[in-house]
Amino acid sequence: MKIAVDAMGGDFAPKEIIEGIELARDAYPDITFQLFGRTDQIKKYLHNDTRIQVVQADEVIEMGDEPVKAVRTKKQSSIVLAATAVKEGTADAFFSAGNTGAILAAGLFIVGRIKGIDRPGLTTTLPVINNQDHKNFVMIDVGANADTKVLNIYQYALMGKYYAQNVLKIDQPRIGLLNNGTEADKGDMNHRKVHDLLAADKDLNFIGNVESRELLNGVADVVVTDGFTGNAVLKSIEGTALSMLKLIKGSIMSGGVKSKMGAVMLKSTFGDIASSMDYSKYGGAVLLGVKAPVVKTHGASKAPTVKNTIGQIKDIIDSKMIPQLNDYVTDHAEELQQIKDSIKSNR
Repeated sequence: MKIAVDAMGGDFAPKEIIEGIELARDAYPDITFQLFGRTDQIKKYLHNDTRIQVVQADEVIEMGDEPVKAVRTKKQSSIVLAATAVKEGTADAFFSAGNTGAILAAGLFIVGRIKGIDRPGLTTTLPVINNQDHKNFVMIDVGANADTKVLNIYQYALMGKYYAQNVLKIDQPRIGLLNNGTEADKGDMNHRKVHDLLAADKDLNFIGNVESRELLNGVADVVVTDGFTGNAVLKSIEGTALSMLKLIKGSIMSGGVKSKMGAVMLKSTFGDIASSMDYSKYGGAVLLGVKAPVVKTHGASKAPTVKNTIGQIKDIIDSKMIPQLNDYVTDHAEELQQIKDSIKSNR
C-alpha cells in the first residue's frame, strides 16, 4: 500500500506533516509513502527514510491561491504531483492538509471521478455524544459543492452508505436528510424531491428528515446535505464546541478558590469531554466519488492528526469500498439513468 503525500500543505508543513508520516510509518508496517515537496525542507525534518521516498516538487500551491487555476498552472506543485501519482497508479491514495479547493480540483480533474457519479462529495466523520450504540456518524457534503442538485444529494446517500458500511462497519446505516424539520413536507422544493427520491429507494435505510440540533445525539449514521449547508453546520459544531470549552474554563478561572478546587476534582471528566469532541481522532475529510481515496485533513493539523488520517486511509483501502461503489454504480447504471431522466423531466 503506497500513499502519496503533499508534504508542503498545511499551517505547520512540512515539519508536522513529516513527523506525522513517520508516526504512521512506524504504526503501519504495510504502508510506504511518497513525500512530494521541496526536498531540502523535507530532509531537514525527516529522521528516518525507511519506506519513505522523497520526490522534489518545485512549486507549492498556497492557501490563498485560486484552486482550479493553481492546479492547472502549477504542474510541478506538491498537490498536483501527488494526485498524478495516484492517477498513474504509482500510489493508492492522495493525502494533503493544504488548500481545500486545490485538493478537490486535483481529485476531480487528475484522479478522476467514478463513471456515473456526477459530483463527488466531501465527507467527514463526527462524534456522537452519550450514545453507546452509535459512536460517530458521517456527513456528506461538507464543502465540495455549494450549488448542489437533487441528483447529487441522492448520490451522496449511496456513497455515504458504502462508506458507513465498509469503513465504520455499520450493517444497515440509517440515512437522514438534513432539513429544517422532520416532517416529510419540510424544506424547499429540492429538499422535498430528494426526500421522495430517497424514500423510494429500497436499497437505502432512509429514516427521513433530520434536524441539525439532533446530529450529535446520533439521530442518523449518514447525514446528506448540500455543500453550503453542510460546511456551515460543520463549522457551527466545531465553533460551538470550542466556545463551550472556553466558557467553562473562563468561568472556573473567575470563580474563585471553590471553582478551581472543583475543576481539579473534575479534571478527568473535562478531559473526557474534550476527547469526545476532538475531530483529530476521526481523521480527515474524504472526497467520495473519485477513483481512489483523496483525503484532506485540517490545515492546522499536527503530527498525531496526520497519523490518525493515514490510519483512516488504510481503513478505506482495506475495506475496498471504492471498488464496491464503482461496481454498484456500474451494475445499476440503467436504474440510475432512469432516476436522472425522471429528475430532469420534473424540473
